[in-house]
Amino acid sequence: MLDQLRGWKPSITNLFPGSAFAAASLNFGPRTISIPHLDFANLAWGWCAVTALGNFDPDIGGHIVLDELKLVVRFPPGCTVFIPSALVTHGNTPIGETETRYSFAQYSAAALFRWVHNGFKTQASVHGKLGKARQDALKENAFGDAADRWAAGLARLSNMSDFVKPSL
Repeated sequence: MLDQLRGWKPSITNLFPGSAFAAASLNFGPRTISIPHLDFANLAWGWCAVTALGNFDPDIGGHIVLDELKLVVRFPPGCTVFIPSALVTHGNTPIGETETRYSFAQYSAAALFRWVHNGFKTQASVHGKLGKARQDALKENAFGDAADRWAAGLARLSNMSDFVKPSL
């Protein structure tokens, strides 16, 4: 998707050489604590890289909490976790009053993927140019071809069979 965007507008550059992400956020703290949330604007089946930084005791605080997975994971400074941030509610636990914690998140907005998919046009402008039959079909199925993109995106995610070899 980023390659296609650069082909459309060469002035678009990567955040970092070889980066697969379109955007990043740096939370300066000094005691960055994230309440449980979903990043609705991110690509649902896309990964978000979150890096913990600072000087805190990871045995006591700063754990990443993944609600739907029912996991609380030790998350020391300097570590990175990849999560589908639009699908998994996530946050982190508090740290001590004298400690510091920062975070660095890298992600890509779903709107960029729609823009490329629609031939560098907004969803609204593409729908406005559709024939009456296609507009009627979209009214019946509010997701339109988004349902197809959703299925294709989910098919890109790993599952256990990708990691476990069948026994002979």
